[in-house]
Amino acid sequence: MSIVESSSGKSPFDFALENFEIAADVLDLSEGDRVKLRSPERILIVSVPIQMDSGEVRSFTGYRVQHSTSRGPGKGGIRYHPNVTLEEVKALTMWMTWKCAVVNIPFGGAKGGITCNPKQMSQNEIERMTRRYTHAIHPIIGPDTDIPAPDVYTNSQVMAWIMDTFSMARGRLVPGVVTGKPVHIGGSLGRNEATGRGVFNTIECACPHLRMHLKGSKVVVQGFGNAGAITAQLLDSAQADVIAVSDSSGCIFTKDGLHIAKLIQFKETTGSVVGFPGSETITAEELLALDCDILVPAAMKNMIDANNASSIRAKMVAEAANGPITPEADAILEKKGVFVIPDILCNAGGVTVSYFEWVQNEQHLSWDLQEVNSRLETIMQRSFSQVLDIHLERKTSMRTAANALAIQRVCDTNRSRGLYP
Repeated sequence: MSIVESSSGKSPFDFALENFEIAADVLDLSEGDRVKLRSPERILIVSVPIQMDSGEVRSFTGYRVQHSTSRGPGKGGIRYHPNVTLEEVKALTMWMTWKCAVVNIPFGGAKGGITCNPKQMSQNEIERMTRRYTHAIHPIIGPDTDIPAPDVYTNSQVMAWIMDTFSMARGRLVPGVVTGKPVHIGGSLGRNEATGRGVFNTIECACPHLRMHLKGSKVVVQGFGNAGAITAQLLDSAQADVIAVSDSSGCIFTKDGLHIAKLIQFKETTGSVVGFPGSETITAEELLALDCDILVPAAMKNMIDANNASSIRAKMVAEAANGPITPEADAILEKKGVFVIPDILCNAGGVTVSYFEWVQNEQHLSWDLQEVNSRLETIMQRSFSQVLDIHLERKTSMRTAANALAIQRVCDTNRSRGLYP
């Protein structure tokens, strides 16, 4: 199954619109309000020609999409992946609008990407591609307009190249044009762990509501990249038992719980979790069907769909990935009584600390790690409580509650600002 389409043939943007309409119905939004939020404000598609190390000239397709900038500059990552499409980027930018609004930070939603396979490219080729892409999208990005960040297969080094290219074009240093930079050139402490830490914060908040104890709980993590590994590490530190994890190479399981610190070191050495001493290999289907307390989908979108949702036995699903559950699967999980912490809330730690980085850049400040983590925890706890209140009051799913909170905030801004001219 591609990351772009589910087994139903629908695109991620179709799913984003479905969830939007569900929340819009709960809010009883007018057609005028809906019209303004169904489509992105701006779509830029660019050609990115570069010279490969072989001397061959190849051209890649790049995108930068801004869904809504009514509450502040666009905010969202840039991904390098062979399956990047416009429909995927449009969905991600809509989700970014809701994500920024649900945690009430003054950003709108944006997203970008290049259709390429960085695993088959040298570091020099990736740098040339990044700088050419930055030049192409330069007119619509900036610290007051649209602020990119790392995403799938991009990192702090890619952000440094974007910042440098943009700054050279402006003739001055502009650190606030991107977040997720190396700390020594204006990045924020805690940014690398922020998404996983935010996931952990929301899981901590959900446990008392579900009358669960985090200590001794059984956890399954699908996807052992940055977000998944950090989440697993924090859960392990809280004495939860992470019994299974997966990455792009396969899935491993042990009933007594994995030693997460050693597993992280093992993957750094071998490139995969598969073959970790003391574990057994299982299938992706078996991983999702494991009897556990908490399931953390931290891989790609549409991984839980109508075909496998009924096999899930977790009491709680914490969406560390963007859009890992299709609307059809959502309905199945809700009927089963599974408590889902939706992605726009659960994994908003990354964009929240990106906001902190931007604030530090704009004010020429540097916060210590304790301050960053304390501010993040406060925002995640407050946002979870606000979404839970709507969930209980309106007797709707947590996803619809989170979307409703976010959409209401964006609509309130749009109504106050009005239409120009």
